[in-house]
Amino acid sequence: MQIADSVKRNEKGGAGVDMEQKISGIKMIFQAAGTDKLPELIEAYSADTRSGVQALVKSAQKRLENLEKEKARIEGMKEFEYRYREYSYICGIDEVGRGPLAGPVVAGAVILPVDCDILYLNDSKQLSEKKREELYDIIMEKAVATGIGYASPERIDGINILQATYEAMRQAIGQLRVRPDLLLNDAVTIPEVTIRQIPIIKGDARSVSIAAASIIAKVTRDRLMVKYDEIFPGYGFASNKGYGAKAHLEALRKYGPTVIHRHSFLKKI
Repeated sequence: MQIADSVKRNEKGGAGVDMEQKISGIKMIFQAAGTDKLPELIEAYSADTRSGVQALVKSAQKRLENLEKEKARIEGMKEFEYRYREYSYICGIDEVGRGPLAGPVVAGAVILPVDCDILYLNDSKQLSEKKREELYDIIMEKAVATGIGYASPERIDGINILQATYEAMRQAIGQLRVRPDLLLNDAVTIPEVTIRQIPIIKGDARSVSIAAASIIAKVTRDRLMVKYDEIFPGYGFASNKGYGAKAHLEALRKYGPTVIHRHSFLKKI
């Protein structure tokens, strides 16, 4: 329903509230409205004194307040992107899966547009699975370029987790269809990379580019572990993603390790 249809004109031509309109119908209008329509709805229904309608108006006002707070938070996360704005293609780099007992380590690389307007970017661990999935699609659609790199459990066992992480990061950079001229990394400096690098402590919570890389790496790895759960049932990979959860440890004792387990990690438990 259009907002214009939800109010009626008074005799002088001003927008007046239809007091006979059911609150349930008004609620549906508010729920269906995008944030760009909320100011108009708030103005249209602010004169309706019914408590139910006033609650909807206050809720809409809160949505707008939260939206402004989120825009301000994201603006703050562009500190490094603004600081190094003289670079044409700034790429965020992050990894997920350094700690699990099974599965690969996965690295993400993301170059966002200069005028990036994606909200809710954050350290992937701070986001719900649903929100990560939503943001993954948005990032893949709006990013200038994205890349994913992997290091297998066998590779991790062969060269250690740190070197395998670096390898996955280099692979992710190599997958980009646009060559970056600056890398913003989550805390590390990647060996054997000639592009200028800026390591940022807790970068996935301080840079939109690193946060985006964290999200696509996390979603990619989680989806892979769900598939592994179908191949190797009993370990709970779909839920624990290869980390040392109680059910996972019990399955290891009962069934032994699979081919996707990191044998160098199992020596510690």
